[in-house]
Amino acid sequence: MRLHRISSFAALAALVMLSACSGSGRVRYDTPREAVEKGIASYEAGKYDKAILYFQGAFDFGRTHEYAADAQLYLARAYRGNKDYLLAANEYTRFIQIFRSDPRVPEAEYELAMTYYDRSPAYQLDQTDTERAIEQFQLFLNRYPNHEKAADAEARIRELREKLAHKQYEAGKLYERRELFEAAAYSFEAAFDRFPDTQWADDALVGAMRAYLAFSDQSIRARQRERLQPAIEHYERLIQLFPDSPLLKEAEALYEQITERIKRLDELERS
Repeated sequence: MRLHRISSFAALAALVMLSACSGSGRVRYDTPREAVEKGIASYEAGKYDKAILYFQGAFDFGRTHEYAADAQLYLARAYRGNKDYLLAANEYTRFIQIFRSDPRVPEAEYELAMTYYDRSPAYQLDQTDTERAIEQFQLFLNRYPNHEKAADAEARIRELREKLAHKQYEAGKLYERRELFEAAAYSFEAAFDRFPDTQWADDALVGAMRAYLAFSDQSIRARQRERLQPAIEHYERLIQLFPDSPLLKEAEALYEQITERIKRLDELERS
């Protein structure tokens, strides 16, 4: 019985010692250079938590030593690698502000934009981070139009704008399903006006035609013509800008209904 107790105590003591050595979260370094070098090694090995501790440790020696810029930039990258995107954004911003003359600032600005790109959610959700990513990529392009990452930034802006256009278009569809046709028309128009260069532009124009036609049907006779006129304008815009759109047949059918409604209104006015 006593031997069993001694064995249990020894095992418990060994476990505590092992936890103290490997689980305390502490790292060892004697100089800022050592902290940064060990941090980069951990970062490249994908051990981002450990890398963060090393890079933070480099600042125990101040923020003006020759390794401070490396520590700051790699701290941001380690947070991003760990998917702590907001922390990463803060550290990238600090690097850009403090080390303005560092030749890696353009790269850091691109990576800052990527932190918001990484946070951009599915189109159904709040798109604040999507908007912020577009702003950051555009700022990067404005400052460094000839940078090797410029084409990639442009492609990501286009991708993000497609997402915003999709969300705006689906807002119109939601209003349409609820038979709130005036709100649907405005939402479809906003999708086209804001994102005319996306794949949702022709969908938005046809959606606006549908919505104005339905809105007119809900209206008193005196207001019907003025609510049909925008639908005609959207049809004309569609055939001018998107002559190869797969939605042309649907648009033509709607146009026939709209012109028939207007013809009927003319007859009623003459009678």
